[in-house]
Amino acid sequence: MAIKVRDFEVRLTRNKEERKQVRQLRYKIFVEEEGAIPTKEQQNLREEYDAYDNFAEYMAVFHKNKVVGTYRIIGREAAEKMGGFYTETEFDIKKIKKVRGNIAEMSRACVDTNYREGGLVMRMLWMGMTDYILKRKIVLMFGVASWVGTQPAHYAQAISYLYYNHLAPISLRPVVAVEKLDESVNPKLTRMNILPKDFVDKALAKSQMTPLVKGYLRLGAQFGKGVFIDKQFNTSDVFVILQTKNMNRAYQKHFTGNENAFDHLVADDGAMKKFGKVMLLPFTGSIALFKAAAQFFLFNDADDAEIIEEENNGK
Repeated sequence: MAIKVRDFEVRLTRNKEERKQVRQLRYKIFVEEEGAIPTKEQQNLREEYDAYDNFAEYMAVFHKNKVVGTYRIIGREAAEKMGGFYTETEFDIKKIKKVRGNIAEMSRACVDTNYREGGLVMRMLWMGMTDYILKRKIVLMFGVASWVGTQPAHYAQAISYLYYNHLAPISLRPVVAVEKLDESVNPKLTRMNILPKDFVDKALAKSQMTPLVKGYLRLGAQFGKGVFIDKQFNTSDVFVILQTKNMNRAYQKHFTGNENAFDHLVADDGAMKKFGKVMLLPFTGSIALFKAAAQFFLFNDADDAEIIEEENNGK
């Protein structure tokens, strides 16, 4: 279904010409503006693409039939055809792939430079994405958000802030795949806790964030562990996770008219199975207490859990 606002329209692309426009916009932004290294074929066509585009869907914002903003979407079925998700080239996402229900990877987000002021195009992309979430019953969306450049230390405040305040629960958290880094990259540069917690200033951190990262935080997103340094794209990438049922209520209402629109979309990571015998025992007390107990056992990022994770990663 198409959503229209004035002369703008957001929907999935419908034909080869529209898909070509998407790839041309990506070339303009990622190659010409941000410094990604294109292949000779991409240079000749002036299109940015990879093998994943053969199976992907494109959400696009059109202004008078011109593509001015886009997201690439890869669902589980498309990933199976391709042999994996794009994000698997940078992060270990096996925990996410175990989630029951429909999941979707978002990537290659960009907006034409002439349409960034005011944020209308990005808001329309998310109108389209919320419609997509509801129609496809998506329980979890994920992808990467990037800073231009391959020196994460330049964004130390922002990246450290995400680490200390917005990591995804261990039961879902992806970890950077250091074995997939370019051989010229020092693996030590992938850590997110670049600064000690006491040195992180929230205002400075926000000033270093891209509009996309700020937008994800407002939506209620969480982040994986580690920074992937992408030499080809000239970016420093962090992993973004959005459990759709946890999307900010105000944004659910803004995009759908219902602040509880995604409540039925629950991402089941299978963790309950580990505690099934305990949880099925007769439980006395309030529902709130039960929820608090479940939250502690299954999703809480306690210091002890973080220490255990660090020890396991060191083996």
